[in-house]
Amino acid sequence: MANLKQQKCTACTGDSPAVTEEEINQLQPDIPEWDIKEENGEKRLERVFKFPDFKSALNFTNKIGEEAENQEHHPALLTEYGKVTVMWWTHAIQGLHRNDFIMAAKTDEIANKLH
Repeated sequence: MANLKQQKCTACTGDSPAVTEEEINQLQPDIPEWDIKEENGEKRLERVFKFPDFKSALNFTNKIGEEAENQEHHPALLTEYGKVTVMWWTHAIQGLHRNDFIMAAKTDEIANKLH
């Protein structure tokens, strides 16, 4: 299987399957710093990235936005002074899809290039 960060997202609909617990256990080691949280009954991937200032945090936010547009899969982003909170989940299925793990890996790659 190709590295998650090298994969592309696939189009999702309300009929797309959410990842199973077994799939989560297989995918999560590729994104070890991400937490799985539940909000409003939906599982989400969440990670907080730290930066020295707002300008750096905003630059990171914009780079994530560019990749999200390229992949047609969009996160929730909270940009603050010195940090960005990123949450990935698939709205159409109200939970986690493989796309979310792919985008989390791509987000890590973006962060690594900026640090």
